[in-house]
Amino acid sequence: MHLLGTRDLARDEAINLLDIAEDMAAVQEREVKKLPTLRGKTVVNLFFEDSTRTRISFEAAAKRLSADVINFSAKGSSVSKGESLKDTAQTLQAMGADGVVIRHHASGAPHTLATSGWIDAGVINAGDGTHEHPTQALLDAFTMRRRLHGGASRGRGLDGARVVIVGDILHSRVARSNVWLLATLGAEVELVAPPTLVPVDTAAWPATIGYDLDAALAGAPDVVMMLRIQAERMHAAFFPNSREYARTWGLDDARFDRLPGTTMVMHPGPMNRGLEISARAADSPRSTVREQVANGVSVRMAALYLLLSSERGEA
Repeated sequence: MHLLGTRDLARDEAINLLDIAEDMAAVQEREVKKLPTLRGKTVVNLFFEDSTRTRISFEAAAKRLSADVINFSAKGSSVSKGESLKDTAQTLQAMGADGVVIRHHASGAPHTLATSGWIDAGVINAGDGTHEHPTQALLDAFTMRRRLHGGASRGRGLDGARVVIVGDILHSRVARSNVWLLATLGAEVELVAPPTLVPVDTAAWPATIGYDLDAALAGAPDVVMMLRIQAERMHAAFFPNSREYARTWGLDDARFDRLPGTTMVMHPGPMNRGLEISARAADSPRSTVREQVANGVSVRMAALYLLLSSERGEA
């Protein structure tokens, strides 16, 4: 059993995971925030790309389920000396890893690890290239569901919710995972970006494409999700300059003020304040940025539970 993406995740599977995350969130409110569920299991965080937020979130999730955690960074390891993914996987197999959380710069690396036979462990994709980031999409959906339905969230999807995702769609694995998951849960998704930052393969995506942010926001969306401009993946000029991008596609104070009071403002982080989102929008009560970080631990606890618990077949 693996969690490699959201495209093939069935609606009942996604809702079940979100419901289990509600149970995990309840644990976080207790004085003792640990469960013995994964005692004796070993989880390896295998990160070939830099990450603070995701790695720490997975580490906290595993430890709160009483698993043993090994953090593996490619920098300073044998990988930097030329070791292959296969050799690394076989090393983890020899160490007795039960679960591997992998972030990799190459799209498809988690799928290769899960299907190659190099390792028996369950695999969770923590972001691969510009492909997918399923647990980010799940925590986003969890956050939306809680804000929209409150205490009546269990067993529900996001039917009828209107979500506008804005920014660097081309390089965003968060956008790809969200598009498929949100559509599965019943939401209507609109992607808004400069034409140069829209992938060429969106015809099959369950979303509409737009280029005018003001027009998209005029439709009173339930959720506006701003994406980070991933300058580290850009090797060409995708827009004239930062000031032009912020003026045309950024959620500045004026656009934020025009939004309905019920519209949620989301960002997967880290944020470029003043570029894709203004400081006032990021820090407002309608912003869920800090909630997303907290909810990430609960969702990743649920994912690890389903992946590694001996009861996962029943679950």
